[in-house]
Amino acid sequence: MGNFTDTNYSTNDTVCLIDHRIHQTWFPVVYVFVFVVGFPANCLSLYYGYLQIKVKNELGIYLCNLTMADLLYIFSLPFWLQYVLQHDNWTYNELMCKICGILLYENIYISIEFLCCISVDRYLAVVHPFRFHKLRTMKAAIFVSVAIWAKEFLTSCFFFEHGEVSKDPENHVVCFEHYPIKPWEHSIHYYRFFAGFLFPIFLLLFSYCRILRVVRKSHGTQLKTKLQIKQLVLSTVIIFLVCFGPYHVLMMVRSLFEKTCVFAATVFNVYHFSLSLTSFNCIADPVLYCFASESTYKDFVTIKNCCLRFSRCSKIDRQESVEMSTPEIVRHSDAQAEKETAVLNKQQARHSLILNSQFYV
Repeated sequence: MGNFTDTNYSTNDTVCLIDHRIHQTWFPVVYVFVFVVGFPANCLSLYYGYLQIKVKNELGIYLCNLTMADLLYIFSLPFWLQYVLQHDNWTYNELMCKICGILLYENIYISIEFLCCISVDRYLAVVHPFRFHKLRTMKAAIFVSVAIWAKEFLTSCFFFEHGEVSKDPENHVVCFEHYPIKPWEHSIHYYRFFAGFLFPIFLLLFSYCRILRVVRKSHGTQLKTKLQIKQLVLSTVIIFLVCFGPYHVLMMVRSLFEKTCVFAATVFNVYHFSLSLTSFNCIADPVLYCFASESTYKDFVTIKNCCLRFSRCSKIDRQESVEMSTPEIVRHSDAQAEKETAVLNKQQARHSLILNSQFYV
């Protein structure tokens, strides 16, 4: 393990010699996969978000902003791909390095904040449908979105005022690679962990726990709808933790314990593997949106049914079509349906309307 000092790029800074092979093996696969899958998926999500905005649904504002953050990061992937394929040698200027770095971190924290906005909006819609209706308007969603983008942009400008390129012992120009961690990075990492991850995950968990409690107590909501909501909530939390949790934990580990090149080399692979997981958020967001949107979900069911018919699976197709189009109450006998009507009409007017029209996009 060696140290290196280069006065042209980073004065009086020690740079560690670290094995970057994970960048040439794992990261190209991740970047290509995320670009090929994430670009069309996010374009489709952007279109459906636009349709929601046309019908004055404030969730469309949050979803479009979430998708734009993903697309901006996807546009930077060719630059990162070239960087890792050239053995971590940045061939562009420092300004381009800062722009790509901003897009990387903007995707992480803007995605987190808009996921929280969506969860809080659903919480207000389901738990307090009439009390906070003024907070669930198009104007409020636009104001919150502008505030989030402005906050993250100003934060990035403040954080990235330091030099972001340096030379390693192999004479490669590295971008956003500081090993061991620099003193000025500690405060940035603490802010990102507590304000950018821990507080949002608390909001998200609180909102969805309250939503699940209301759904569980709702007697007028169909069992199928309850199951869909529970699956969506669980998927959102799992994806949030998998995509962003490991990276923030390893970031704090580095901030607390990384003081030598030996420790930096020890955690390098696992830290960068956790960083690569954040890229999969660009794919997870559109997938979640498809399950969160009732109309989009039906579109995918229609496409699936067409494929089944094409492959001569008409019998299966007819079965699934009946299940998707026939409510559970209709499948009861007429006598039983008449007995349940009096009870269902009272609670379904409130619970089903809220859970189907407000929880879903």
